[in-house]
Amino acid sequence: MNRPANSPPTARRRSARYWLRMSATLLLFMAVWLVWSGYMKPLLVSLGLLSCCIVILLSTRMGDLEEETGWLGVLPRLPAYWLWLAREVVISNFTVARIILSPRLVLDPVMVTLEADAQDPFGQAVLGNSITLTPGTLTVGVETGRLRVHCLTQAGAEELLRGDMNRRVAALTRR
Repeated sequence: MNRPANSPPTARRRSARYWLRMSATLLLFMAVWLVWSGYMKPLLVSLGLLSCCIVILLSTRMGDLEEETGWLGVLPRLPAYWLWLAREVVISNFTVARIILSPRLVLDPVMVTLEADAQDPFGQAVLGNSITLTPGTLTVGVETGRLRVHCLTQAGAEELLRGDMNRRVAALTRR
């Protein structure tokens, strides 16, 4: 029987890739859980493992882990992006602190719409979360590649619209 070109791979190949992807996901989740929790007691590690398995099960049922090159392709570029984002967060913290501590408290809040360079939902979520992590900006909505962002100042809005973060997120999440 001839199979169409877009049909799923054989059950054996699909099964091996599926289990490899799930194992890598579980290892990453457990590593993150261990680092963030700091607990090494057997009961707590077992509960952490159980919670990671439940998250993977629910994510699989929702179809979030179905893509072949989802987050695994992002991992090599992630540390450099995190360093850049941490630098931006520190700079924004100082800017917001200067605005707040200023005797004149010059606020010029503005809402802007940003076209996301990343067209996939994962990239748009990373962009929205990165914007929200940066003090002085808050992503209030995402719809079909457009992010609605509240900025504390006009200068912050102009910086955001220049697109450095947008380009970096698109480069991070490219496939």
